Amino acid sequence: MKRPPLPIAAIIAGEINARPQQVTAAVELLDGGATVPFIARYRKEVTEGLDDTQLRILAERLTYLRELDARRAAILDSIRGQGRLTDELEDKIAAVTTKAELEDLYLPYKPKRRTKAEIARERGLGPLAEALLADRSLIPADKAAAFLTAEVPDVKAALEGARDIIAEGIGENAELLGRLRAHMRDVAMIRARVVEGKKEAGAKFSDYFDHAERWATIAGHRALAMLRGWNEEVLSVDITVDEGDTATVKPVERIIAASLSIGRGPADAWLMEVVGWTWRVKLSTSLSLDLIRELRERAEEEAIRVFARNLRDLLLAAPAGSRPTMGLDPGIRTGVKVAVVDGTGKLTETTTVYPFPPRNDIRGAQEVLASLIRKHKVELIAIGNGTGSRETEKLVADMLAAFPAGSAKPTKVIVSEAGASVYSASETAAAEFPNLDVSLRGAVSIARRLQDPLAELVKIEPKSIGVGQYQHDVDQGRLGRSLDAVVEDAVNAVGVDLNTASAPLLSRVSGLGKTTAEAIVVYRDTNGAFSSRKDLLKVPRLGPRTFEQCAGFLRIPNGKEPLDASSVHPEAYGVAKKIVAACGRDLRALMGDSAALKQLDPKRFVDDRFGLPTVKDILAELEKPGRDPRPSFKTATFAEGVEDIKDLKVGMMLEGTVTNVAAFGAFVDIGVHQDGLVHVSQLADRFVKDPHAVVKAGDVVKVRVTEIDVPRKRIGLSMRSSAAAGADTAPPRDNREKDRRPSGPTKASPPPAKGGGTGQGALGAALMEALKRK
Repeated sequence: MKRPPLPIAAIIAGEINARPQQVTAAVELLDGGATVPFIARYRKEVTEGLDDTQLRILAERLTYLRELDARRAAILDSIRGQGRLTDELEDKIAAVTTKAELEDLYLPYKPKRRTKAEIARERGLGPLAEALLADRSLIPADKAAAFLTAEVPDVKAALEGARDIIAEGIGENAELLGRLRAHMRDVAMIRARVVEGKKEAGAKFSDYFDHAERWATIAGHRALAMLRGWNEEVLSVDITVDEGDTATVKPVERIIAASLSIGRGPADAWLMEVVGWTWRVKLSTSLSLDLIRELRERAEEEAIRVFARNLRDLLLAAPAGSRPTMGLDPGIRTGVKVAVVDGTGKLTETTTVYPFPPRNDIRGAQEVLASLIRKHKVELIAIGNGTGSRETEKLVADMLAAFPAGSAKPTKVIVSEAGASVYSASETAAAEFPNLDVSLRGAVSIARRLQDPLAELVKIEPKSIGVGQYQHDVDQGRLGRSLDAVVEDAVNAVGVDLNTASAPLLSRVSGLGKTTAEAIVVYRDTNGAFSSRKDLLKVPRLGPRTFEQCAGFLRIPNGKEPLDASSVHPEAYGVAKKIVAACGRDLRALMGDSAALKQLDPKRFVDDRFGLPTVKDILAELEKPGRDPRPSFKTATFAEGVEDIKDLKVGMMLEGTVTNVAAFGAFVDIGVHQDGLVHVSQLADRFVKDPHAVVKAGDVVKVRVTEIDVPRKRIGLSMRSSAAAGADTAPPRDNREKDRRPSGPTKASPPPAKGGGTGQGALGAALMEALKRK
């Protein structure tokens, strides 16, 4: 009986805890060009409330399953064209839900180059293999003697040909391969060893010089560290199965033997030899490759998920707001680059001061900075956290201390400068500041990212912002798609001021791309500020479909239409005005009046087009028009006199900013040029499974110094209370070391050539070839 494949909507519905009808509705919207933020915010009635997380998973799985269906159709056509498609096989192909299962089923029918088994069949040895499989009472050597020819000169050659035929059949048995993979996933170990002669050069991988863990439970960051060490030719990496089993016949061989129903006859003994040979020579390597690929995919998924969460936290960090800001990009020999921007982020003045060696012009630098502060009424000073950061902070602190008593002093803040240099040399920066030196553009970026992190960070490629681990090791296409989705969701969650947003920020708004965003800016520069959302339709190439997607996420404060400053979509203005009419109040007076709005029954305003979810959203927006989901602004205060790792002492209590959150803990900037690690076991007095449940990038936290390793520049920190620390349950030191090393991104080295003597073990060159990065 021919069975159709399970519908895509049904598969996805089970994965995102929804009904197939909801998935079908979302798919139709996506196929029609709608974006995830638009669907999540403005089409709740259509999808019955699918949120952005569900929709992101839906969109990703939709692509995968459609590719699977296309491959399924191609394989069916191929087998049908060979005249070998049966109803049973078609049912099996229809039932698979992964590409790996599909390829297993296709393996026996896949066109391939001439194999040893095919050569053996051409030499007439197929009947010998069939006879030995069918009648186990046969003596293999005696039976083989009847098949000798000019091409098969002796019994040994005949039995080797039969072996090759049987081994190929074993390797193309999809059900058997599935059982073997399941067994390996359960018991396999991944082992790393140092390559001879590479100890010194690969010291950063020393924790993995002789290391083994269960494949099923190894943490993703440690797997990526081992694979990086292998890729850099420092480590050999191998998969071992049933390593501790002392039986003559290993469990994997017993699984294969069971598929052949091997008993105790003369032919059975020979078949067991075939089983052992097939495992060692053919299946062990190929299935180990499969497990390595799975492990890499699993580890990459974890790394990308962590990176995405950190990026989201950084993008949605608290903005300091529209306040005149001075940005300082520290430098020692090259000087401190200075840029002042007004409350809207417009550049007003730049300069460079040289307070450090070789010029040592401290007094002159402080006078210049103080003059700029007074001239531009600077309220905030953003200091980049790179080389020279603490020296620059001290310079500023001493300057501010000399201000007259009672006078207004700007607040100094240490700001992450990750990605500032990338922005400085980018086309975006060149277009913004064509006549400004590259070195000064970084200072502008540092100032603006304090005012509004989201608006400035969207100008930088997400991978360059530096809030992930191993970002150079993971699949770059997949990472890029994930991070782009995070940026899109963050921008649309906050909303964008149509009259001040840059083209890079506008390009991240639902429905807008680079070309349309640039067209909006050109129109704005030519015709002046937009007075209403509907004026967007005057922008060249921005039609009704694009307007529908973007309008609700674009804000016009103080425009003709008060609702243009809110997240209420223009298509729903009629509902909002019904609500206003019911209150008998002016719209501007009603907006923000929570007490009056809470007395209304949302059901009164439901109609054929707009259901209860939309009405509730409108009421919530009228209560808090233009509300920003980001937290309020606050900064960390670094301890005076603690400027270098050598200034630290165990037991010190310090304040710092979380810069990065990994699966094993959080990194915190405490102002000594080297982030400290709060291991997951030290994040709270309670058990913590996921560090993100306790901290996020940008959080200001109090920490206690627990370990200092000056030579290796490592700092151990704790956020546990002193009482809890007395009953410390931190993991063994070696586990913490494995968790944090190697931490920074490195450029992947090309795999060595086959047979290059790198000690790669049983998988050797095959692993290297299969896993090298494209």
